[in-house]
Amino acid sequence: MFSIKFSTVLFLILLCAILSAAPVCSGQSAPAIPEKSFPERVIIDTDIGDDVDDAFAVALALRSPELQILGITTTFGDTETRAKLLDRFLAEAGRPDIPVASGAPTPPKGTFTQRHYAESGRFAKPSHPDAVAFLLDQIRRNPGQITLIAIGPLMNVGAAIDKDPATFRKLKRIIMMGGCIKRGYGDLGYGPPHPPQPEWNILNDIPSAQKLFAAGVRLFVMPLDATQLKLDEVKRAFLFSQGTPITDALTLLYHQWGQETPTLFDPTTIAFLINPTLCPVQPMHIRVDEKGFTRPDPGPPNAPNPPNAQVCLDSNSDAFFRFLLPRLATP
Repeated sequence: MFSIKFSTVLFLILLCAILSAAPVCSGQSAPAIPEKSFPERVIIDTDIGDDVDDAFAVALALRSPELQILGITTTFGDTETRAKLLDRFLAEAGRPDIPVASGAPTPPKGTFTQRHYAESGRFAKPSHPDAVAFLLDQIRRNPGQITLIAIGPLMNVGAAIDKDPATFRKLKRIIMMGGCIKRGYGDLGYGPPHPPQPEWNILNDIPSAQKLFAAGVRLFVMPLDATQLKLDEVKRAFLFSQGTPITDALTLLYHQWGQETPTLFDPTTIAFLINPTLCPVQPMHIRVDEKGFTRPDPGPPNAPNPPNAQVCLDSNSDAFFRFLLPRLATP
């Protein structure tokens, strides 16, 4: 009895070995094991220092080994002080090697809530390269390989398109936080609907937003509809108690921000890049009107407008925070 069972098992093992080495049915070869991909090369364009969600986005990028951060550029308002904030934040996070470039300053419209952190003088560099020149130079060095993460008003983006549109089109893609399709500010999806309205990043440079949606670059949009994700008291207590350099810096920036519950609009872009299932997208043609509304514009039935963006209209808040918090808390 034992010999029969043993011979049967031996036969099955040999059969499996032969089948695994042979071509699969229908004349196709067996699929190869995917090669290990290199880290995604990214540049982050941010107005860090006003709202605190930019800092959480940069922190998430720093804690994501899937990303190679080629540099961070600052946009909107006091761009040089924003760059000094990043100098300190990156140094305290152990990444002073990441270049920081400063965009052209614009008249301030918001409140630079984290100015004291930026102006402490710790780790501040005496000057910073021009953001637009830095962005275009990096694209030339890495054609078709850079993902631009745009999480602020689009001054640098518009200036880069104006200066060298051919080089700008050699970006691999852009992932932006911006716009509003169906749900305006304060519409969390379970209360009275809030109608669409102009979103901050679009509203503060409407011409640059219009140029971006017409630029012909692969564009992924995380609008208000999918990014109003609240870092509530329980999540804050967990995160701020970790005592790592990054969580300590976030704790300080949170308290300087001076409000209670952050809405983590901007980190959605980083989360989507690493795990697109966290914010599924759909193709749309978006038109930015003269008031800063981002309006779906499918065009007439007999001549529909081709999609110019992939847009996320909903996200899973629980899945997002289960992704975000362990990464930020990791020593």
